[in-house]
Amino acid sequence: MPRENIPPGVGASRQAGLEIPEWRTIASYERELTAHRDTEIRLRKALARDQALLQEKDELIRQQEVLNQECHHRLLNNLQMIVGLLSLQSRTERNAEASSRLSVAANRVAAIAGLHRHLQSMASTETVEFKRYLAELCRDHSTMSMSEQRPDLLIVVEGIEARLPTATGIPLSLIVNELVTNAIKHGRGRITVKLEPHPAGGYALSVSNDGSSLPEGFDPDACSGLGMNLVSSLARQIGGELRIDRGDENQGTRFTVLFK
Repeated sequence: MPRENIPPGVGASRQAGLEIPEWRTIASYERELTAHRDTEIRLRKALARDQALLQEKDELIRQQEVLNQECHHRLLNNLQMIVGLLSLQSRTERNAEASSRLSVAANRVAAIAGLHRHLQSMASTETVEFKRYLAELCRDHSTMSMSEQRPDLLIVVEGIEARLPTATGIPLSLIVNELVTNAIKHGRGRITVKLEPHPAGGYALSVSNDGSSLPEGFDPDACSGLGMNLVSSLARQIGGELRIDRGDENQGTRFTVLFK
């Protein structure tokens, strides 16, 4: 480098043995600045593309949520319509046995509709707060039974709250619906629905009543009625075990489903 182009102090630094950076010209700074600006432009364009893709994805998600809500709404309306038709047919049917069967069928569909409505009120439909749902189900039974002039009926929900998978909650809700309906029909006084941990692991869901006790050795699989066969089948569906014994103080009957 010519001496006249060396800035002050550089020569002394070299004589002292210090490393100094290459002296840069204005043109080199301009080239570097231009390169940085080009990089910034590319990054801004890439960011704009990513933001556009995110907005498109958000819009697709929103549309999917609207479609899901519409499907759930239509499904619930259809279930309620089926309940109404079955209930109407039950009231107009002259044959007492046929009327009873139609009423039971309406209750079964209503239980499914109730669980569906409960799931829609929650943030997630993959799991269900089961004790909360049991309270709603039993409240509906109480209201319906009181309208049928059963003022002495008392249904109590006890135990813990547990968030269960929907695939387990739906069969359990149908089991409870069958057992509570059966207790209302054949039992008397208080009906207790209880969800509690089981010492061997998992949970125990029981329905007990103050009615007469079932005979020793009662086999639900040997029953000809659809209700008990449905309870046994649903218990097996979730890998559960159905047990039948006497209630508290050796009174009445208690049905218990053990499940994981």
